[in-house]
Formats: sequence, structure tokens, C-alpha cells
Amino acid sequence: MGSIADSSSGPYEVFSKRGQAAVDLGTKHITWDVISDMWHPQTNPDGILSVGMADNTLLHDTLLEYIHDNSRFTGSLLTYNNGSMGSKALRKSVSHFLNRYFNPFLPVEPNHILMTNGCSSAIEHLSWTFLNPEEAILLSKPYYSTFIADITLRPEAVVVPVEMGNVDPLSPEAVDEYEKAAMEFEERTGRRVRAIMLCNPHNPLGRCYPRATVDGLMRLCQSRQMHLISDEIYALSVWKNRVDTDVPFTPFESLLSRDTCGLIDPALVHVLWGMSKDFGANGLRVGAVISQSNPELHIAQKCLSLYSFVSGLSDHITASILRNDAFTDKYIQTNQEKLSLSHEFIARLLDKHGIEYLHRCNAGFFLWVNLGKKYIELHPEETGQGLELTNMIFDKLLKSKVYVAHGTDYGSENPGWFRLVFAHPLPWLEEAMARIIGAIYEL
Repeated sequence: MGSIADSSSGPYEVFSKRGQAAVDLGTKHITWDVISDMWHPQTNPDGILSVGMADNTLLHDTLLEYIHDNSRFTGSLLTYNNGSMGSKALRKSVSHFLNRYFNPFLPVEPNHILMTNGCSSAIEHLSWTFLNPEEAILLSKPYYSTFIADITLRPEAVVVPVEMGNVDPLSPEAVDEYEKAAMEFEERTGRRVRAIMLCNPHNPLGRCYPRATVDGLMRLCQSRQMHLISDEIYALSVWKNRVDTDVPFTPFESLLSRDTCGLIDPALVHVLWGMSKDFGANGLRVGAVISQSNPELHIAQKCLSLYSFVSGLSDHITASILRNDAFTDKYIQTNQEKLSLSHEFIARLLDKHGIEYLHRCNAGFFLWVNLGKKYIELHPEETGQGLELTNMIFDKLLKSKVYVAHGTDYGSENPGWFRLVFAHPLPWLEEAMARIIGAIYEL
């Protein structure tokens, strides 16, 4: 693959090494195939029903109504506007929004913010800026699958997956596992570990990091001069768990809210946020890097930002939404209520069918679900194990025209686990669960 025979000099490469890496990675993911054949009860009833991609469709009508009623476009939006790092109006609106909702220790100023066309671009830019090729970022298992491509494909950095075993990945005890992984990589390769990547609230585990864990990670980063990058894309998608009513829950606490004195050099601290999740607006493609104490990072991003330019229309729409306090207050509150109800609905269905899932969630759009265990219970004659078992179930789900995210892509340390997204209206979830149950029971 990736070469053409040449009789005079032998085969030559069609792709670069990174191009071939993209080919190899792309063949393992069907996300875009699913998107091109999405189920709709009227227009595409034979399509694939997705509960695998982290789309939040619960309030699309509300958001669209606001956009239609409040958008007045001008010719400047068809130009380069204020440049590639986001308009002045957008960065002012984002700073206003973050100061209201993220409780920052130091007020966020517009010049602390770099706008990008989504958080994937933000992660890629930070990887490119902080890491030389083949240097590493630590990422604990399980993890958000697209982090791998963001970090490795174009920056050519390395992801070191941190094995957790029986350790809770969000617990203070997990800090030791990060340190072990960093030491092992550096001793084995002679190359630096430059950063730790967090997703808080966690994707796919649906929980928030406790303060003690984040403090430990800050100390570790300071001791090894590593950057701490906190992806807080689900910051305001925190909701009441109506099922696990007898256990305490960790609230979300932004890294921006922490006084880093005595813990870490603030120049090593960076936060990401965007419109995709809390506002259910993946298609707007608007993300932000917030770095309050590293002005050189912003200088470096001036060149890179050409490749992550937020469109003028998305820039304008987002600025309008985020400066409207009454609308954002109501929207976030309603979204949290709907997520809570959707979680309860899907959790009760899983309980009814005896399907194991991770409890104690209170954030994000997803449940970490063990379909493998249930399948083996129903089919004790099945001999498949490990990745083979997970692949077999995944194929059965697709044949039933339902897409649930493959746990192996998320770094699952155990077979049979999947990420199930519940941020959809109840009829959507009912149909999805009917297809999942049909596939598992082989009805």
C-alpha cells in the first residue's frame, strides 16, 4: 500500500510517512461513513442510527431559532475580518462567557484567547508548538479517540497511553501511573515527554476530576517541566444523576479557577473550550485555546492560525450567542435538565436488560457500556475473546444499522466495552436501544 512499482529503480512511495499513517488510521474508522448514511425516520429510514458520535441534538431547534432571529450579516464577514485568531468581538464575547461560567482565578481577557475551527485544531496546534517530532504526550486510558489523530498525524508527536489497571483513572492514585509512564518512555527512547492531556469532564467516563488529582498532576508537570492541557469542552454539560442517588458526585472545576501558586508555573497551563458540546453545535466549528500566562504561545499561533481560521459567519453567530446572558443561562439550564432525563431513560433501559455500564456519571453525553459481558451471558458457546469479541459485536451492531463507538478506539483496557451517546430525543434513543438489544440477543 502507498507505493507504485518502477521497473528501473524499484517501488517508490506515493505517500509520505505521515500520509501513509493517515491512510492506515483512516481505514480503522468508519465515522465519516456513518455520517454519510445517517438514519432519519422520514428521509432515510434505512440509514445507520448513530449513538456513537458525540452529537447533542436535544436543543437544535432552540439554537436554530436564536440564530435565525438574531443574525444580521454584513459584508465584513465575507472578508478576512480581524484576522485568523478570531475577531475582536468573538474573543471579547468568549472572555465574557468564561468569566461568568468558569469562575477563573484571574479574569480571562480577550488577549488570552486564540480562536480555532474546533478543539481538534487547537490540540493539533498545541502539539505542534510544544513537541518535537517523536516527543510524547501522556494520555490515560480510556481516552477520547480523536486525541490520537490530533496529536500524531500532522504534529508527528507520540501518544503514550497510560495504563491504569485497577486504578481509577480520575483518582489521585492515578498520578503515580502518569509518572511511571513518563519515566518508562524517556528511559526507553531517550526522548522527552512534553505534556499531559486531560479531558475534564472525562470522555468517555462521564465524570469530573477531583481537585486532589488535578493538584497532583500540576505538581508532576512542574517537576518534569511538562505542559498541562485541559480539554474542558463538556464543562457545562454537567447534570443531575437521577439513577445513582446514594453516591457523592465530583462537581466540575475548571483549571482556570485554580490558583496555581506553589503548584505549577502558569505558563505551562492551557485550557480548551468550544461550542460543539455545551451548545450542541459541532457544525459551527468554533474552539478556543485559553492560555493566560504564555504570551509567546500566542505569537507562535499567529502563523498556525491560518490553518484553523473560524469562518466569518460562525465567528459572528458565536459572538452573538455568548454575549447574550439571558439566552445562555436558559439554554445551559435546559440542556442540563434534558441530559439528566436522557441519561435516566437510557440507564433504566440498560438496567432492565441487565447490561453493565459505568455508574456515578454526572457529565457529558455518554455511558461506558459493557455489551461484551451481556453477549457472552446470552451466547455461552461463543469463543471469541479480547479484540475479536469487541469487533464481532461491533459488526453485529452495524448490521442492525446502529453505530455505537468501539471501546478499543477509546483505549479500553478490557474487551466488550462501548461508548453509547444519549444526548438525543427519546424516540431516537428508543429506536437505538431496540436495535442494540436486537443485535445482542440476535433477534
